Amino acid sequence: MITEQQVLNALSTVIEPELHRDLVTLKMIRDVAVQDDNVTFTIVLTTPACPLRGQIDAEATAAVKKIVGVNTVKIKWDANVPTDARISGRLQLDVRATIAVASGKGGVGKTTTAVNLAIALAQAGARVGLLDADIYGPNIPIMLGLENQKPLAQNEKIIPLEAFGLKLMSMGFLVSPEQAMIWRGPMLHSAIRQFLTDVEWGPLDYMVIDLPPGTGDAQLTLAQTLPLTGAVIVATPQDVALADVVRGVTMFRKLEVPALGVIENMSYFACPHCGERTDIFAHGGARRMAEKMGVPFLGEIPLDPKIRLGGDTGLPVSITEPDSALGQAFKHVAQQVAAKVSVLNAQGAPADLIAAGSIPTIKRD
Repeated sequence: MITEQQVLNALSTVIEPELHRDLVTLKMIRDVAVQDDNVTFTIVLTTPACPLRGQIDAEATAAVKKIVGVNTVKIKWDANVPTDARISGRLQLDVRATIAVASGKGGVGKTTTAVNLAIALAQAGARVGLLDADIYGPNIPIMLGLENQKPLAQNEKIIPLEAFGLKLMSMGFLVSPEQAMIWRGPMLHSAIRQFLTDVEWGPLDYMVIDLPPGTGDAQLTLAQTLPLTGAVIVATPQDVALADVVRGVTMFRKLEVPALGVIENMSYFACPHCGERTDIFAHGGARRMAEKMGVPFLGEIPLDPKIRLGGDTGLPVSITEPDSALGQAFKHVAQQVAAKVSVLNAQGAPADLIAAGSIPTIKRD
């Protein structure tokens, strides 16, 4: 007879690659069932976008098959995103993690990256909200095909619009496209706070926040209003953009917001006819700058007309071509971001709280 305890003992030898503790100690194993020589159990990941699921699958299967008498192993999958407890109860938001997407300068594809990052997380099975905090230049309505649409109100709350599995809020939904937002800092502060407090976001695993470029009022307002789990910085390879990465990382460190990493956008151009690769804006600069600043490098996004076309038509490439090289590039970045968030929120947390998706306040570097 194969017993449940034998299965758990076998799985206790499998180490979660990011958290560096075994699956049983982390209480990631549920619903162990043994029928004759067949074993079934559920592994609860800390993110549905786990980049190492394949490795965990292979190692868990191999460990259980070492038990004498086991013939088949079937693994079911679930996910429970750990909560950044600093957010819990703040502004009456039910959000487990907040991810700011920032850039030191404009024109590097920050909003495009934020949109496709949010979509990739939603495609993995996460509950995702996308907040357009670029009050002066709100482009998310155009990029998601919702230009000229207005949100409804219910019970004194704004109901966010939805597209491609995302809940959305932007100043672009509230004003006409040609209207210029000539606002001073206090008005911007009020608008961002209202987007957090007066919108019925509902439960979210991730709130992705598209910040305006630079290091100004919006970044300071957001960091002071809502605890940010971490920040993603988007850059292009050339030196003028990389110089702004340093300022971005420095700003978030002063605001005590962890830098989840740097993304190199427009990293290279691959000819659609011959496949030859051309480094139009140089290449690898963001990776080198990330290493110099001591922050993770999250991945490369190529320069491709399809990405621009997707933004202009309201059909992002992560929707139209999720299995293409472009779609997979955004999926890879989303997985890396989700993994960094999980590790950050789980550091030093008791296993039972990790399994429950509730993490106590932890010290951040």
